[in-house]
Amino acid sequence: MSSNIAPAQVELTIPCQPEYVAVARLAMSGIASRMHFTYEQIEDLRLAVGELCTLSVEWANKNNRQEARIVLRTEISSNKLTVDILDTAGPRHCGEGTGRDVEEENLAQLLITLLVDEAEVIPQPDGTLVRMVKYVGQR
Repeated sequence: MSSNIAPAQVELTIPCQPEYVAVARLAMSGIASRMHFTYEQIEDLRLAVGELCTLSVEWANKNNRQEARIVLRTEISSNKLTVDILDTAGPRHCGEGTGRDVEEENLAQLLITLLVDEAEVIPQPDGTLVRMVKYVGQR
């Protein structure tokens, strides 16, 4: 018997507003808890998603994008969880912004790299995509 089962996918779209960040964190906790992650790993994923969503909210405010959205997309495999967070918060001008903007972005990126096994930031025409991967049984 072959185990070529397609990974399960879950997608959630929320307004890019602070009061909805908790919804994304809760969804991440529920998804990660269905896998064989430890309690600490589930908390790491929840914290990473919360941090990234909060950063998206801040950039939406800075870019005056009241109608911005955040899409949380997960792909659940037997040995890993891939999480994409895509926002329409506009461009992140870290090199051109204030020192605080650069510091916040760098701190968020450092935190994410400590919480997950792989992380990649991919600028998009209308916002930012962050792809994170957490492997079952690691760290």
